[in-house]
Amino acid sequence: MPTSNPTSTPTSSQIAAVAERSMGRYGRGADSVLQHLIACQQAFSFVPAETLDQLVQAIDVTRAQLVAAVDFYAFLHLTPRGAYDILFSDNITDRMLGNRRLLQQLCGLLGVEPDQPRADGRVTVGLTSCTGMCDQAPALLVNGYAVTRLDADRIRHIAALVDTRVPLPHWPQEFFAVSNNVHRPGLLLAELEVRDAGLNALFERGGGAVLAEIERAGLRGRGGAGFTTALKWRFCREADNPDKVIVCNADEGEPGTFKDRVLLTSYADLVVEGMTLCAGITKARNGFIYLRGEYRYLVEHLEAVLQRRREQGLLGQGLLVKGGRGHNGFAFDIQIHLGAGAYICGEESALIESLEGKRGVTRKRPPFPVTEGYLDRPTVVNNVETFLAAARIAEHGGYWFRSEGTDQSAGSKILSVSGDCARAGVYEVPFGTNVAEVLADCGAVQTQAVQVSGAAGATLGVDEFQRVLAFEDLPTAGSFMVFDRSRDMLDMVRNFADFFVHESCGFCTPCRVGGKLLRDLVEKVAAGRASRHDLDEMRHIADVMRRASHCGLGHTAPNHVLNTLDKFPEVYRSRLVSADYSPAFDLDAALSEARALTGRDDVGAHLADAQTTAVDA
Repeated sequence: MPTSNPTSTPTSSQIAAVAERSMGRYGRGADSVLQHLIACQQAFSFVPAETLDQLVQAIDVTRAQLVAAVDFYAFLHLTPRGAYDILFSDNITDRMLGNRRLLQQLCGLLGVEPDQPRADGRVTVGLTSCTGMCDQAPALLVNGYAVTRLDADRIRHIAALVDTRVPLPHWPQEFFAVSNNVHRPGLLLAELEVRDAGLNALFERGGGAVLAEIERAGLRGRGGAGFTTALKWRFCREADNPDKVIVCNADEGEPGTFKDRVLLTSYADLVVEGMTLCAGITKARNGFIYLRGEYRYLVEHLEAVLQRRREQGLLGQGLLVKGGRGHNGFAFDIQIHLGAGAYICGEESALIESLEGKRGVTRKRPPFPVTEGYLDRPTVVNNVETFLAAARIAEHGGYWFRSEGTDQSAGSKILSVSGDCARAGVYEVPFGTNVAEVLADCGAVQTQAVQVSGAAGATLGVDEFQRVLAFEDLPTAGSFMVFDRSRDMLDMVRNFADFFVHESCGFCTPCRVGGKLLRDLVEKVAAGRASRHDLDEMRHIADVMRRASHCGLGHTAPNHVLNTLDKFPEVYRSRLVSADYSPAFDLDAALSEARALTGRDDVGAHLADAQTTAVDA
């Protein structure tokens, strides 16, 4: 349920009250900084300077560190954003459904320019990266809460609500409805009943036996990298430091991915059970669910699940299971840590940095998180789907899980399907399923391309639809975006290029600068001013980014460009000018302001015309 609107001009007493409540909830450790900043942002639509002063005095952190954190996270600001802060999701699938047209409509109705607070401080309208609502897009966030299924009528209604100052809790609740859209449940999603049978197995058979079942199952991480789950848990179990931590990575930021949202909505007990199993195996006492800021609306639901499990003796001190059987000395509890709009925090070391209250910049490895992670403690970081699968395996056994999949990719994969298809939503398929079968299931026709595993994944043409979803062929975090023959694939490339520039953490030059250069060249192609030289330059920049970037974001950011250059070359060739080289900078256009100031618009005031005249003379 959305909360009340922020105060646009907070008083000192209001700022102090918010800070005091936040510190009472999250404590005064340096690792709580991000949560304090988010609390202030939610209360006031920005982080007041007075808040920074209070945090410096109360916590062992410098003002420079606080300002750097606010600057890093997209949902934090040092200046007011408006009592209603409205951000349209700008993933390519939202664009395909007309999000830019709807944004322009809302700006017109409210009398605002994008990203500029209205003079009365009431509203700001802008764009944000994918909000995880691709199956019910176009979507937006208002003060952090998702509004789905936008159309012209709903936009008019939103404008009226803002102009009449209707508090967010009094907006029509159907605006905030988020559907699961599970169209094909399988091995993991076929039943919703909560039995906690995995915990029973842990307490009856011991952590070693349950770990053996997970190893027998061949479970690999479902976040995309596919590291062997049992091996990661074993490394942490055997680490010398006894103060261990379990982290559920729910920072589902890859464009086109939304399946973790569904799992946390309807299968949260299983996810928490999987985390508790991991804690029992590794002897961890503390856990976190790192929840992406776009899923703020799920916080109340997840807190309720955690509290109910504490009351049932399934979480917290002295865990019990049905029948009263407990595990002597086993205590484990979980906190929810909210993100603030940073795609890079989906990478486990960047996520840990964020958990510690810092900018989410990736760490060099080794050391790996399983030996030195959160606050230098041994830390297991796994995806939402991985923990759910572990709970099912603990209940049913490793061989049950291996009944589906391939030799190298056991079990099933949960997909987030969106784009040009009749039934966007969640599909659970056995590993080894080919792309064509998924397209048939979701009602896709006249498909020219599929983007597997998000912006950082692989672009597939028609001749590749027999390839299979598996670690040995097409590994995926779950995103599956469909493009029919009416789409211009360069629109996708432009969207992804913008996305990677926006989401680069800025730490290393190859990613920070290379991404911008690549985007500029893509825009040069789109403007019809590029040459073959520019296409060669795109490949060169992509190669440097892949080889020299600090982390996986920079390594994979050029994938969509290289894939489309190879598989959809006509998208580029049809826009090329005939020259071998043409500049990206339009000098004549840059002189337009000088022409306006001098009142000249004759032949001599235009470079191209002046050059032509000189040649003719």
